[in-house]
Amino acid sequence: MANKVEVKDLLEAGVHFGHMTRKWDPNMAPYIYMERNGIHIINLYKTAAKIEEANEALKKIAASGRKILFVATKKQAKDIVAEKAAAANMPYITERWPGGMLTNFVTIRKAVKKMASIDKMKKDGTFMTLSKKERLQVDRLRAKLEKNLGSIADMTRLPAALFIVDIKAEHIAVKEAQKLNIPVFAMVDTNSDPRQVEYVIPANDDASKSIDKILSLVTGAVIEGLSDRKSDKDDFSAEGQETAEVAAAPAVEVAAPVTEAPTAATEE
Repeated sequence: MANKVEVKDLLEAGVHFGHMTRKWDPNMAPYIYMERNGIHIINLYKTAAKIEEANEALKKIAASGRKILFVATKKQAKDIVAEKAAAANMPYITERWPGGMLTNFVTIRKAVKKMASIDKMKKDGTFMTLSKKERLQVDRLRAKLEKNLGSIADMTRLPAALFIVDIKAEHIAVKEAQKLNIPVFAMVDTNSDPRQVEYVIPANDDASKSIDKILSLVTGAVIEGLSDRKSDKDDFSAEGQETAEVAAAPAVEVAAPVTEAPTAATEE
């Protein structure tokens, strides 16, 4: 079962610290508990409820076999997101967001395939037939592609959802998702507009401890969804095997009951 959301744990991770009051977005008012020393404090009970709501939806997406793309390019979030998303076997973007990542997905897939073709050249020996200068250029291209797109190499179609840390920093990703009606799950701080995303998790999106806590909870739900999917597939395979065994079993002939022939009447 996915980790239960405890308000105490969120408090210890500093999830409740928002931005300075002068930088707030009025649309975040429903999620703000109070103001303290010029800083808005987020209502953690609402955060916990929103995490549970998001987790339920993320679990269903993962159980359906579709992908959730995790996005965080800010310094304090990128390593955490890379680690947690990889552990959940989900694609992620932690370097610069490639423009058209979603809206021009075909071109992005071509770039990913380019990586595969370079790897093939190295395996079949074609790479060594190039000049030293050409090999250097190809290696640099491969390294650049790996850095920017290596984490989405297995994403063969558009993701079913995005999970974003800081929608202000990743506004291009949010806009592309909106154009394609892809639902967005996000950590939303007090300086952002929550109306831009479908699943709002009001939280401190600047502190690494807060980001780590939220990501641990949501990826826990994703992993649980994947586990449920595997269990269902195993059950289905077992049922199929059982059905096949029954179908393959030789038919047993049932002998007709033997009845005695009526004795002829004795002639007088």
